[in-house]
Amino acid sequence: MPPADAAIPRDESAALIHPAPPADAAIPRENHASRRSPASRATREIIAFGLTAGLDAVGIAPAEPLLRAREALRDRVARGFDDGMQFTFRNPDRSTDPARAVRGARSMVVGARWYGGADDPPVPAGHGRFARYARDDHYGALRESLGAVRDRLRADGHRAVAFADDNSLVDREAAYLAGLGWFGKNANILVRGFGSWVVLGAVVTTAELDPAPAPVEDGCGACRRCIDACPTGAIVEPGVVDASRCLSWLAQKPGPFDPRFRSALGDRLYGCDDCQDACPPARVAAARREGARTGTAATVDVVALLEGSDDEVLAAMGRAYVADRNPDWVRRNALIVLGNAGVRGPRSVAAARRYADHPNPVLREQAQWTLERLGVPAGCKD
Repeated sequence: MPPADAAIPRDESAALIHPAPPADAAIPRENHASRRSPASRATREIIAFGLTAGLDAVGIAPAEPLLRAREALRDRVARGFDDGMQFTFRNPDRSTDPARAVRGARSMVVGARWYGGADDPPVPAGHGRFARYARDDHYGALRESLGAVRDRLRADGHRAVAFADDNSLVDREAAYLAGLGWFGKNANILVRGFGSWVVLGAVVTTAELDPAPAPVEDGCGACRRCIDACPTGAIVEPGVVDASRCLSWLAQKPGPFDPRFRSALGDRLYGCDDCQDACPPARVAAARREGARTGTAATVDVVALLEGSDDEVLAAMGRAYVADRNPDWVRRNALIVLGNAGVRGPRSVAAARRYADHPNPVLREQAQWTLERLGVPAGCKD
């Protein structure tokens, strides 16, 4: 859970939440939302082209103001659920108006790319794990596919701009309107056949294309497994996430890590998949598809991370978003994971003690917490 304001997915950190649509306003849809009687040839061709370009699902939405999303953004800010997150919260009027991105825009070609969701192997003691979306540059691959669609539209004489993980567009609402899926109670878009294990983006264009005739109907029903699975109770009501309790956001947020949720972070170094792991459609999709599209390790030795240089720490994070590219926020998380692991040994104690006198007061305090969790009394040299 996409979900911060730069590189790898804020979507998994609950950056935008919507309630599920009313069932009486929707009908079942195909996964690329091209059922229309009949769809124009241009619409059929661009959907087919998007699929051949590497997208796993493609749909069309009108390039009209996303008024429902705008209202949701303002509501979350008013209730304090943004917790200082920027991204699409920064300027709701802009991020919910495709015409501001492309003058004369008529349509959005919305695409989803699956990034996999197979069960993870056990995490070795003293290792921190990455959420699945953060193990590779999935948005890079998505941008390539959307770029191909953009270029095709430009070759046909239209203006077109591609957006992926961009604060110019609320991509989840665009995907919903394009008929790609429905909003789960964890605020993720659930795409039929892929679950929520997808990254989303869109090409905003002046081309006149046929939009999906209706959104996908709610597929969650009375299920609340994602709500019950959240380790911090961040899903405060169906479709609404309080970012101040969401581990995905807290692991990205600069500054001190809220003491209330340090134990709940467990062995998570970056991100949290719990609400997706618990989701039946997401689990079914993961079981039916091939192995996850993953290019980097699922875990990292946190002691080695704490011993590493700035460059080594950032290299271990790949293209994952790190606030201000400051490795201290990664070290903060690593200290929490080390304390939660409770493995007291010479290297782990030395790694924690290394930060007890660090210039950054956040790391000094965090190191003291970790040493206490390891059972090392203040001032102890053993």
